[in-house]
Amino acid sequence: MAKSKRRRKIIIFSVIGIILVVLVAASILRKHEVVVTVQTEKVARRNLTELVVANGRIQPVTQVVISPEVAGEIVELPVKEGCQVKKGDLLVQIKPDNYQASRNSAEASFKSALANRTVAQAELDKAESEFKRNEELFQNKLVSESVFIDFKTAFEVAKLRYETSEHQADQAKFGLDKAMDDLSKTTIVSPIDGTVVRLQSQLGERVLGTSFNKGTEIMTIADLNEMEARVDIGESDVVLISPGQKARLEVDAFKDRKFTGTVSEIANSSKNAGQISSSSQEATKFEVKIRVNEKEQFRPGMSVNAEIETRYRTNALTVPYVSVTTRLPKGATNSPSANGANASETGDVNAVKTDRKSKETPQPIEVVFVVEGDHVKMVPVKIGIYDEDYMEITEGVTEGQEVVSGGYKAVSRDLEDGRKIRKGAVIAEDKKS
Repeated sequence: MAKSKRRRKIIIFSVIGIILVVLVAASILRKHEVVVTVQTEKVARRNLTELVVANGRIQPVTQVVISPEVAGEIVELPVKEGCQVKKGDLLVQIKPDNYQASRNSAEASFKSALANRTVAQAELDKAESEFKRNEELFQNKLVSESVFIDFKTAFEVAKLRYETSEHQADQAKFGLDKAMDDLSKTTIVSPIDGTVVRLQSQLGERVLGTSFNKGTEIMTIADLNEMEARVDIGESDVVLISPGQKARLEVDAFKDRKFTGTVSEIANSSKNAGQISSSSQEATKFEVKIRVNEKEQFRPGMSVNAEIETRYRTNALTVPYVSVTTRLPKGATNSPSANGANASETGDVNAVKTDRKSKETPQPIEVVFVVEGDHVKMVPVKIGIYDEDYMEITEGVTEGQEVVSGGYKAVSRDLEDGRKIRKGAVIAEDKKS
């Protein structure tokens, strides 16, 4: 009996000892709770302008590639790269000898066809006259039917010969027109006022006409008074772009200057549409043209960075851009439910569907961390537009609430719902994160 009481006392004291140890350990852990140093800022109303940033090249609005329509040797090339030309100025003279010979031959064929038509016309007039005279004689029974038929047949044949001569004359005229057109194409003049920005052929070089595949590109002429930025924009941003939107431009060659522009044209299809890409990860890009407002000594091909103003908000509820991050919803789990597992075994169709849903990976949501005393509360939010510094919040916070705005490492990784914080400066290492 005494041994039983002693054993009971030992058990009671052991339990009390364990409880005391647990309480002391919890107290120690609470004292060593990691405190995150953060920066904060209040939710406020601001005017926002959303920007789409893109890179590209400066190009002339009007640019013409000069390619000959006929083949031959360049015998005159009075221009050089960089020189100014006026509309109608001689650019290239291709050796015309063969085309002059073809023109002369076609002209001779045309004159011969005209002469044949004149002879056929005379023969037709004669055959018609004899036919009418013999027709009258036949009606008066002065000639036989066979004689009348002979003259009638001769008249019909004469008409057919005349029609044939007319067709031959027309065909010869078409040949002469083509020969004259080919001869005129040996002389190439400037179609616009502009500058020779690229010269790819030399005097004495033989060139191919555009009837031979692509033909030879002799030179490029551009009007450098009107320039545009041609930038590539991803498919997720191009839907925000529309003609007339304003843009800010930075040209690498003019580092200390800012330029303005207006969106003038948006491609209807992507740059790689219809091409078989070697990489399935290749980004889809659309070309957008921005007319440059200022006049400057731009040169085709200069690098440009564009910021296009797409959407605006006035008096929008905003938080710092870095305040918004993503977290999994509260209670989210990637493990299947026990009911789902049992349902798979029992064959319950509805429960199997629930099981499949439970296996789906939870999607992260946008959140901000609202300051409540020395702790933070994770609050889901819905975002609108944003600029370089601030983001519009359409749902989740109210004006005047204090949210964590830094550092980046704290917002993106360290903070969780209920985490203890301390307001202060963020160390340089954390900012770089």
